[in-house]
This record gives sequence, structure tokens and C-alpha cells, in this order.
Amino acid sequence: MASSSGGLSRAGTMRPPQRRLIRTQTAGNLGESIFDDLSEVVPSTLVEIAPILRVANEVEASNPRVAYLCRFYAFEKAHRLDPTSSGRGVRQFKTALLQRLERENDPTLMGRVQKNDAREMKNFYQQYYKKYIQALQTAGEKADRHQLTKEYQTASVLFEVLKAVNLTQAVEVDQEILDTKKEIDKKTEIYAPYNILPLDPDSANQAIMQYPEIQSAVNALRNMRGLPWPKDHKPKINEDILDWLQSMFGFQKDNVANQREHLILLLANVHIRNVKTPEQQFKLDDQALTIVMKKLFKNYKQWCKYLGRKSSLWMPTIQQDVQQRKLLYMGLYLLIWGEAANLRFMPECLCYIYHHMAFELYGMLIGTVSALTGESVKPAYGGDEEAFLNKVVTPIYEVIAREAKKSKTEKAKHSQWRNYDDLNEYFWSVDCFRLGWLMRADSDFFQQRIKDTEDNGIMIILSWNGGSLGDLFDPTVLKKILSIFITSAILNLGQSILHLVMNWKARKSMTYAVQLRYVLKVVSAAAWVVILPVTYAYTLNNPTGFARTIKGWFGNGQSHPSLYIVAVLIYLSPHFLSATLFAIPYLRSTLESSNISLIIFMMWWAQPRLYVGRGMHESPFVLLMYTLFWVALLVSKIAFSYFIEIKPLVGPTKVIMNTPINTYQWHEFFPHAKNNIGVIIALWAPIILVYFMDAQIWYAIYSTIFGGVYGASKRLGEVGEEYIHEFLQPVN
Repeated sequence: MASSSGGLSRAGTMRPPQRRLIRTQTAGNLGESIFDDLSEVVPSTLVEIAPILRVANEVEASNPRVAYLCRFYAFEKAHRLDPTSSGRGVRQFKTALLQRLERENDPTLMGRVQKNDAREMKNFYQQYYKKYIQALQTAGEKADRHQLTKEYQTASVLFEVLKAVNLTQAVEVDQEILDTKKEIDKKTEIYAPYNILPLDPDSANQAIMQYPEIQSAVNALRNMRGLPWPKDHKPKINEDILDWLQSMFGFQKDNVANQREHLILLLANVHIRNVKTPEQQFKLDDQALTIVMKKLFKNYKQWCKYLGRKSSLWMPTIQQDVQQRKLLYMGLYLLIWGEAANLRFMPECLCYIYHHMAFELYGMLIGTVSALTGESVKPAYGGDEEAFLNKVVTPIYEVIAREAKKSKTEKAKHSQWRNYDDLNEYFWSVDCFRLGWLMRADSDFFQQRIKDTEDNGIMIILSWNGGSLGDLFDPTVLKKILSIFITSAILNLGQSILHLVMNWKARKSMTYAVQLRYVLKVVSAAAWVVILPVTYAYTLNNPTGFARTIKGWFGNGQSHPSLYIVAVLIYLSPHFLSATLFAIPYLRSTLESSNISLIIFMMWWAQPRLYVGRGMHESPFVLLMYTLFWVALLVSKIAFSYFIEIKPLVGPTKVIMNTPINTYQWHEFFPHAKNNIGVIIALWAPIILVYFMDAQIWYAIYSTIFGGVYGASKRLGEVGEEYIHEFLQPVN
């Protein structure tokens, strides 16, 4: 009890802590009326002291000094829990509690009966035990069970304060008090808090436990026949199926207590509606059990059917064990649900967890022996205390918390983080089974999401995802590269609009067919801008950002990669035809000169029906040389841009984006920019400018080389000797 913030005075009293510890940084005095009942405004980080403050409020009317000592002990405990007052609202709470302690110290000290606080606490504790606890115990069945449970909890808090006061004043606790405490501890363990049903050994005479439907459900849960307990298990009174599940799978004690009541009430409510005769009321109806189980596992069975997997609900061949097996399956599901916390917003994730744990349960029940250890099957994550929370729930919750942080503190775009729906959709695909069981920490699900590169150029996508040409055959990288056709469609729309705008003033001199062609070009290009993104969105299993929005508009469904491929082939079909006509000049000349309606329509769509130059094209050799020129030029430009400009910047860019910055400069212009976007822009801007301009440089280089070689081979610029000799001859 003694600490730097408080201690014992010469008169054997507990004096208030020094005010300077927590008031130096508190602005002003908090309103006393707001904090009259401090037990109702305890900060979340100090929740452990709330019962102590409630006891202080309860005993204040009968003994103000004991109430003061309880508040003093609560302050000391709060200071130990958060010495620096860094928690939210802790500093203000401590200040208010300190003010109250200073105000109540002298008045309560004057009204103290005993000569010191240790004796005052001992005397009050003994009186309280005799007046409340012994009296209620003597009342037997007529005692208010809820009140008795409350008194046991109050007595436990009073003993905690008494022990602290005695320790401060170097006084040992009397043996009589210690014996009383042991008895209270035993009863406190029995009279545990409950919601609706008191299920401890002394609850059989309670009115609610006399209902036959309650008794039938309780008796069914206590059928423990054939269940293999761990070797170190210590039996206790009235053990049931949920206790066995707790010991095998490592669920939390309070969760087991809550779900026990939950399951009993579910079964009792359906049971009482189905039984018809009084004799049937005391045995759990099998039909009622089936109804509850069907409702409970409706979503799980739909999930298994959707993914094409058999459920893990295996029933025994012995009919008398079927009821126990059903209760085990239902109890396991409710325990998973009760301890899942925020994972309840991801029902298919719970289905995945239950699918594996139910299969493990089946292995335990049939006595499967591990090939590695030679022992009975145990959960993959172990069956230690609170193992389910630590090994299953916590890793998934950390992913949720990390993604939520991106949306709040970092204010990232939706495409760069995942919400509950995004994470849950992962478990709607058979890909979720790649997680394994126990779930692998190195799987994609648990990794931080890297910024999508679907809107970048092909070379940036390739370098960002590895950098080698072999990565082109990786399905994920190839899928991102195929998004280039969406960019092409957008550029094609811009080109069509520019054609229409640039020829707008000449519209009156155009024929109706030419005007219609310009309009249809824009409409067709706009249609492809819609079709290609929509079909591409359905190639993704778990789309985010705009792709997820598109699927929301057109309906969420399974991915159809082939749909996008078909759309791309149709989109490229005119280009394939143009390439064919370009490679075969004779065919192109023939088609342009034809008067067949279908061919005229095809050529009209490709270009206006011009009469000047129709059917006049260069020879195939000239076209081949022209093509080789541009192929060589573009290969050089792309190789130089990829290996010299883009690829070397990808690594530094990732490092810069992942480097946290806490101090911002010029925040008026760049308010807390994320991923260091200003540095990224400064780094990439020159490269982008060079990328778009160096084609002219390469053209100048190749024109010089090809022109020089061609001129030398043709001897261009040379003057023939015969011509010079003839020129030098005198004129007659």
C-alpha cells in the first residue's frame, strides 16, 4: 500500500497522496458534481478499480472511514496500473479522486471508532460478514441468491482493502479473518455471476431451475459418456459438454459460462414448444435438438455447398450418441462465436474456423492417434488456457485492426486497405484453404496490402512484381498486365473525341455517312471503356477499389477470367484485320477498290472512302523494311526505359513509401501526404518526362543510322566519273 504517492502518518492513519504527482499538468479544477460517483466514470484502462469504488459507495453510509480507505486503495491501484497517467481520461480521473480524498480525509478520521485504520477495517469486515453473509446463509433456500452473490463479492473487496491497510501499517491479518476469507472464496467460486440461469451446485432449488424444459437441457449437456479428458484434468461438480470443450480447445472461462446459458435457453425454448405430454418434458426432445441445429448451421452448410466442400458435421452410427454429438457440435460453434469478438462481422471467416475445428473435434471423438506424437488428436494450435483467443482470433483481429488504421489515421484510399467485407470475401473462395490450419502467418491474407499497380504501365507492373521477364508468366502479374487494354480503350475514346472536335467546323462539307462514322466511333469507344473494366472486374477473386464498386453495380458473383479474354479479342479484332491488310498490300488494294457492299462497309469503318490514292501502296519489301525500322526503334526504347529508367527506381520507391514520417513540412500545401507522395512525384517526374520524349531521340538516332547506311548503299551524293569527264570536255 505504501508508495511514493501516499503513506502512513504518525497517528496510524492513511494520508492522501501528494497532489503534485498528477495536478501539475491538469488545467483547472474539475467539476465536483460530475465526479460524485467515480465508479461510473472509471477510464477503460483502470476498469479493475471500478468494483472497489462501488463498494466504497455501498459502505459509505454505515462507515465513511472504510469508504475513504477503499477509495484510497483504489487510487493507489490506479497509480500502479498507469503511473504516468498516459491513458485516455486517466489524469482527469486521478485528479478528481485525489480531490475527493483530500476533502474526506479529516472528516472521516474524526468519525473513526477505532484508534487506527487497521482495526477499523478489521472490525467493519467482521461485522459485515456476520450481518450480511451469515444471515443470508442461515436463511437457506429463502435467501436472495442474487443478493448473496453480491455480498460475497463485496466481502472479497473489503478483505483486499483490509490486507492492504494491514500491510501498510505492518500488522498481520488475524487467522480468524483468513479462515473467513477461505470460506468466502469457496462460496464466491460457486456463486459466480450469471445472466439468467444459476447453474452452480447450490442452484437446484432455485425457481427457474425447476422448469422441466430447463432441467431437460441441463441433463442433456451433462451427458459426458465416452468423452476423453486430458490426463491432467481435475474433475469438478456438475461438469458438462462445454467444460470438456473448454479443456480441449482452450476457450475462456466466462465465454463458456455465457454460452452454456445461451445453449440451454435455445434448447429449452424449442423443447417446450414441441413436447405434447408431461412425461416428455423432462427428456430433451430430439426434434427440438434438430431444429436448433438446423438454424444454427444454416449459413455454415450453405458455405460448404458453395465451395464444394463436405461439412465437418459427422454423426456416429450409435443412435444414443447422436444427441451428445449434436450438442458438442452446437456447443463448439457457440463457443467460437462467443469468443470471436469483431470476427462476428465476418461470418464466412467463422465458417472457415469452425470447419477445421469441427473436424478436429471429430478426430478426438473417434480416438484418432497422431502419427507424429502417438497421442490422441489435439487442436492444431494446442489446448492451453485461452489458446483459441491467442492463436486463432488475435492474428485475424490484428489484420482487421491494421487495415482499419489505414482508413482512419492514414486516410488511405479504399483500394489500399481492406474492410470487413473485403476480408470476409476472401473466405468465399476456395483460395481460403491455402491458409491451412493452423493458419499460416506468411499467407497473403496476413500480409500488408501493397498498393495496386493495375493502373500503371506494363513495365512498372512487371518491375514492381519482381522485375524478371519470367514474371510475365505469373498469373497474378499477367492479370495486372492485361489491364493495359483498359488504358488503350480510354486513349481510343480520347482520340475519337479529338477527331470529332477537330473536324467539327468541317461537318457541313461532310456527307451524312462520314458524319455518322465520327459519331459511331465515339459511341463505340465509350462502350469499350465500360465493357472492358466491367469484364476485368470479374477476373478478380477479391476486388478492391473501383473494381469492387463495379461488381457492386453489376452484382457480386464468382470470377470469370474468360469473359475478359473474350472481350479483349473482340476489341482487338479490327486491329488484327488492319495488321493483316498492312502485311498484305495486294489484298488491301483489292478490298479498297471493291464495290461489294459488305467490303465497302468494312473499309468505311476503318477510314473514309477516299478516291485519291485508293489501291496505291508500297511493295511488301518496302513495308517489311519500314516495319523492321520501327520494331528496332521501339525495342531499344522499351529496353532502355525498363532497365535504365524504371527498374532501378522501383526498389527505392518501395522503401520511400514504407518509411514513416512524423514531422511534416509545408503541410499547408501537402497536408499529411501519405506514402511520401511528394518525394515519389519528385523522383518519378523527370523519368516520366524522359519516357515520353526519348522516342524522338531514338528516332533521330535510328534515322541517322538507317539513312546513312541506305545512302551509302545507293551512293547518294556521289558524282559519276563519266559525267565529270563529259562535263570537262571543251565545247565545239
